Amino acid sequence: MKKLNITVVGLTITSSWGNGHATTYRALLKELAALGHKIRFLEKNTPWYQLHRDLPRPGYCEAGLYENMQHITRQYASWLEEADLVIIGSYVSETAPLTEWLMSHTNALLAFYDIDTPVTMAKLEQHDYEYLTPSVIPAFDLYFSFSGGPVPDRIAALYGAPCVRPLYCSVDTSLYYPEDAIPAGHEASPRLDLGYLGTYSRDRQDSLDELLLRPARLWQTGRFMVAGALYPADICWPSNVYRVEHLPPSEHRRFYNSQRFTLNVTRQPMIGAGYSPSVRLFEAAACGVPVISDYWAGIEEFFEPGSEILIAESGAQVLDYLRKMDEEKRRDIARRAREKVLKAHSAATRAGELLGYVSELMDDYLQVNSAHERSN
Repeated sequence: MKKLNITVVGLTITSSWGNGHATTYRALLKELAALGHKIRFLEKNTPWYQLHRDLPRPGYCEAGLYENMQHITRQYASWLEEADLVIIGSYVSETAPLTEWLMSHTNALLAFYDIDTPVTMAKLEQHDYEYLTPSVIPAFDLYFSFSGGPVPDRIAALYGAPCVRPLYCSVDTSLYYPEDAIPAGHEASPRLDLGYLGTYSRDRQDSLDELLLRPARLWQTGRFMVAGALYPADICWPSNVYRVEHLPPSEHRRFYNSQRFTLNVTRQPMIGAGYSPSVRLFEAAACGVPVISDYWAGIEEFFEPGSEILIAESGAQVLDYLRKMDEEKRRDIARRAREKVLKAHSAATRAGELLGYVSELMDDYLQVNSAHERSN
């Protein structure tokens, strides 16, 4: 496959504050660049990300900031016109006008990367067109869905998307791996029994209360941590739950390696759709930390329950894992999960999947054009 010129218009790559998009883009685009493809990234210059930019200049791609749609077409038209592939991500408010402009100004393949697929589907059903309208979906040559299972077929059937393919989140395995010891300078860090990393969300707070805060209250000598932004001030945190307002990606590996188990809690739209893994699952597993998770349909396609991941429906089950599981079994679960991630869920694997989808579409395009020329 020839080397591609790829321009991505996404929520953010420069700031990981309060979102999961940045780490997804960073891992994927880094691998595409390593394969020799030219990568550019455009994001809206919003004040909340402006104040929390932890990667203002990614080394593997050129990043540009825009103020509005007019700014894009005035300042960055050449980025879009030179591209072989333009990818627009979810939560980009300019999706509709930008897609219309691209269709009349470029010959690039157009793709939509839905990092929030279950949320997107719920919004469309409620006629909430914050960043995507049904009318624009058929314009995309490729629709990359963060959800698998029956969801891609549903998107195609309901909204006329010509080609929908699953493109799950992934992990940069050069950044997430087991550490034999706590790094120098951090010897005072607590050894956690259970940790959770995630921005506050109302629709998963009840699960967090049950699966982490309740065990913490019942096991006073246990050590717990919740890291993430936007939690309401009125939450009553048990005294043995450490709180970190924001944990940048540079600290994630140390966070996972400081705990015996990590918790995954799933948002309700993701549970409803199923087949929607969180990037935190892959990050923790890559670090060799066993994951305790709530259940959602399709989780078996990513990790085998009981062997590669632990499922919990109650705080009592969580406590059983924390207090009764022997060390050998804990390590075996972690090892098998890491092996699965390295084999199937690395960013390098995901980049290969994306290029495979694009190559397939380009081959089909060339065959159709060739047949048309012969008929004339």
